[in-house]
Amino acid sequence: MQDTASNTDAESGTKTEYRLDDQVGHILRLVSQRHAAIFQASPVMDLTPTQFAAVVRLSEMGECSQNRLGRNTAMDVATIKGVVDRLHRKGFVELNRDATDKRRTLISLTPMASAMVAGLKNAGTGISQKTLNPLTPAEQRNFLRMLRKLT
Repeated sequence: MQDTASNTDAESGTKTEYRLDDQVGHILRLVSQRHAAIFQASPVMDLTPTQFAAVVRLSEMGECSQNRLGRNTAMDVATIKGVVDRLHRKGFVELNRDATDKRRTLISLTPMASAMVAGLKNAGTGISQKTLNPLTPAEQRNFLRMLRKLT
């Protein structure tokens, strides 16, 4: 039996046959893979994208709980715990008990990590530029605006 699933073309409103290459999830995955390859080829101090995001966000927020850092980096509880544990082993973050709530651990950047933040941000800017390079400046602005609408 042949699959005859169809979609409605967003621009014309006409029915079209399902094609994987035209599906948003497939295209986003390909773009994400391209971006990940650019990230891995860049000098980001041996950090994964999630570790990079945690360090940069922590530099912006200052000392905070692991839970708050997870919320502000869009990571679930298990993911942020693993990220913080690895950053701690690498010497990027310090862990201290909250003086007002002994159950809570506060996370802050080490002096070494703080000194590297400007370089990380520069590397991040370069990674974003390489990822967006196929687009014109106007297309880049529109693309980022549209992506933000989807989050």
